Amino acid sequence: MISRILEQQKALHEVLSEDRNTRHLILGYQDLDVLESVSKALGPLLEFTDALSEEDYISVSHIKPVLSLFNTTILAPEEGDTDMTKSLKKKILEYLNSKYEERVTQELLDVASFLDPRYKTQYISVNDVPIIKARLVSEMKMMEHKHSVECRETRVEEVSTPPTKKAKKSLGSFFKRSTTSATVPIDPTAAIEAELSAYIQSPTIDNDEDPLLWWRLTHKVNFPQLSNMARKYLCMQATSSPSERIFSASGNIVSCQRSCLKPDMVNKLVFLAKNL
Repeated sequence: MISRILEQQKALHEVLSEDRNTRHLILGYQDLDVLESVSKALGPLLEFTDALSEEDYISVSHIKPVLSLFNTTILAPEEGDTDMTKSLKKKILEYLNSKYEERVTQELLDVASFLDPRYKTQYISVNDVPIIKARLVSEMKMMEHKHSVECRETRVEEVSTPPTKKAKKSLGSFFKRSTTSATVPIDPTAAIEAELSAYIQSPTIDNDEDPLLWWRLTHKVNFPQLSNMARKYLCMQATSSPSERIFSASGNIVSCQRSCLKPDMVNKLVFLAKNL
């Protein structure tokens, strides 16, 4: 709105000056200076707001890099800024930084940024990298332990179930049994740390690429346990805009004329509205 007023200030001046009752609404030099200062401070945030509100692959891993960009470039004081522009930039930075200053939130953002192949440790403090690694190792060990317990329970169920018919052994079954008996147990912690080291040493991808696609294709096989962590953390959206759009779609569907719709039908209609 402010940009539009500044763009059309000459036209507004001509229209307002023609009528004696509206001449007092003509913007003076002080008014224009204030609008220009506000526009210079808020203008860069418009593009970032639109970008972060997308739904394709804008994950919570974007927040840490965006905050760093705001603090170092976008909202940093520049030569020629007025006192009002500097004050606005400072207040915006203070608000944004205070919003994410809690330790728990910082760790969540660090882990998400670490699991994003576009950023990894680029926006994480050097002192926090070992903490993030230890957290991921602990979570992956817990996930591996849970998976092994489920596998043992599955084997017990299979053994307890009597076979209906004895299958004839094939020649390959003898080699499979001998290979299994000769398998050397692998230390889970060493395997997880090796996977982490290999991931860190792998090259980063372009910022416009889809990190979820990167994990889902070939690297799900190369980093099986880290890919599970990526699915856990990168599924979170950067903003609440996608969920608010779903609420808006639900409000358009469940109107006064369709208030008797059952919840299951509403879920199906909302799904179709967002995916067709």
